Amino acid sequence: MLANHVLFIDGEALVIDKPAGLPVDPPRDGSLSLENHLDGLTFGFKRWPQAVHRLDRDTSGCLLLSRNPKAHARLQQAFEQGLVEKRYLAVLEGVPKGEEGMIDLALAKTSTREEGWRMRGDPAGKAARTAWRLLSVNNGRALVEFRPETGRTHQIRVHAAEALGVAVVGDPVYGQGGTPMLLHAASLTVPRAGKDPVVAEAPIPAHFIAAGFGAD
Repeated sequence: MLANHVLFIDGEALVIDKPAGLPVDPPRDGSLSLENHLDGLTFGFKRWPQAVHRLDRDTSGCLLLSRNPKAHARLQQAFEQGLVEKRYLAVLEGVPKGEEGMIDLALAKTSTREEGWRMRGDPAGKAARTAWRLLSVNNGRALVEFRPETGRTHQIRVHAAEALGVAVVGDPVYGQGGTPMLLHAASLTVPRAGKDPVVAEAPIPAHFIAAGFGAD
């Protein structure tokens, strides 16, 4: 029940703690997605809420939904204008060099018959910037905070793998896969004109704790 995962709610917006493994958009194979849960997230409204942005299927944490069309347009505009503060936590397969920095690596989509599509660093791609900070190290793995300034597809995953040289644990595309992916949208702040901002924080998920990273 996603109704038990609500982190923020008012007349315009709803933030849920999306579980890892739940896709936002309906998959081609017909398996369950966020859409199958929207009826249980109306909280007295007749309209279903609508996702304002996307999280990858295997990424857990803060997902913003709008509760009416006007709010949806305003909230989406905040994302497009780069006004939204997003904070992610990731466990990486190794320890990056340095303790913090700004990754400035443009991204482009590439597709091959063998591997399917993926994103990669490409100077001719779309601008992508991510601030990062090392939080802790445990058993040769690093817990890193990422604050993306742009919202490109797979941005943090590619920036970790290509710019830092250490992929997110469990990443099936840019890393070794094989285990749950340890990438979590930990907090979200969305400014609103004339209103208090939408502020939400998602607790550390169980699969992070199982991997030895119970707190940041």
